[in-house]
This record gives sequence, structure tokens and C-alpha cells, in this order.
Amino acid sequence: MYEYIKGIISFIGPEYIVIENNGIGYRVLTPNPFAFSKHEQEQKKVYLYQHVREDAHLLFGFATAEEKRLFEKLISVSGIGPKGALAVLASGAPSHVVHAIEREDEPYLIKFPGIGKKTARQMILDLKGKLDHVVSDSLTGLFVQEEGEPASSANAALDEALLALEALGYSPREIKRISGRLEKEETMSTDEYIRKGLQLLLG
Repeated sequence: MYEYIKGIISFIGPEYIVIENNGIGYRVLTPNPFAFSKHEQEQKKVYLYQHVREDAHLLFGFATAEEKRLFEKLISVSGIGPKGALAVLASGAPSHVVHAIEREDEPYLIKFPGIGKKTARQMILDLKGKLDHVVSDSLTGLFVQEEGEPASSANAALDEALLALEALGYSPREIKRISGRLEKEETMSTDEYIRKGLQLLLG
């Protein structure tokens, strides 16, 4: 129903952003909300996917049309819901996911929360050879901090990143395993902590 929305990002949280358009604030779930910058009066385009179920109408948002297309492909696989697809996209490297599917790399795929061996095998069966038009160079910059965007304070940024990882479905035990290593890193922005955390979780 919706292709995209253009408006001002008025809120960024661990699970979603709020984008304001014509006086209405739309709550949009995204793979990594902190990949979106919040600058007053700056218009942003967010590509949308509307997910309808009996108890809720949800909007999912993406920085690029390619990212949205990969999300749609992922949720077409039996066993992968929208939350699972967001966790895969949050890795910031959709091209790695596509390559893993093409190489039938099940050990890589099962590292994502909610994806076991059966679902990984289903991803390969359903999507192998069908994703060549999905990935483009524009997806590789998902976690790049925009020039001039101030970094958050170290502790607040790390706390937000850990909350975002939890929202993606990683267990407290998994997050605790990497939090100490993240604390030792030099000061980063929230999205950089998320990227590093995902590298450790998927490594």
C-alpha cells in the first residue's frame, strides 16, 4: 500500500523511529533506528512496508528501496517473520547474507536470532538465485555516521546500542558476552556500537 514517506524524524529509539508528515507522527520499526539521523527540519525519505495482522497494523521502514526488497524476500520464507527479517538486515551487510545464501552457508545464517538450521535451509531453498537484483552498493553504508552528526556520549551510546540489540532478538546472555568487549572500544556513536556488536555476535 505504501512505497515511502517523506518527513522529519522526531524520535529515535531502540526499536523504532517516529517520522512526522503533515502533523502526523508515524511509528516505523526499522532494522537499526540509529542509522537515521535526527536533524530539526531536515526531510528524510523512508521506504515503507505495511504488515497487517489481526491485532495490529505495523509499519516497517528502510533507508533504501533495495533494503526493503530484501526484507520482502526474507519474510516470504516460511519460518521468518518481520522481526527475524529486521535482525538479519540490522547486520548492516545484506550482501553478506545474500552471499551466504548463494554459498549455502548455513553456519553463518543460524547466527541470527530466531533462525535455526531448518529455517536457514529453507532460506537457501527459497531464495538462492533470486537475490541478484536486491543488493546494491548503497546498502553497504547502512551504519555510516553522517558528516557533522555529533556522536552520543560513550555510555549513553553503548546503552542505546545494547537495547537495540536486545530489541532485535539477541538474548541477555549473548549481549552480556560482548558488552565487556564493547566497553573497551574507543568512544563510538550508537550505530557504530551496534555495528561492532553485530560483528562480534556474528563472528
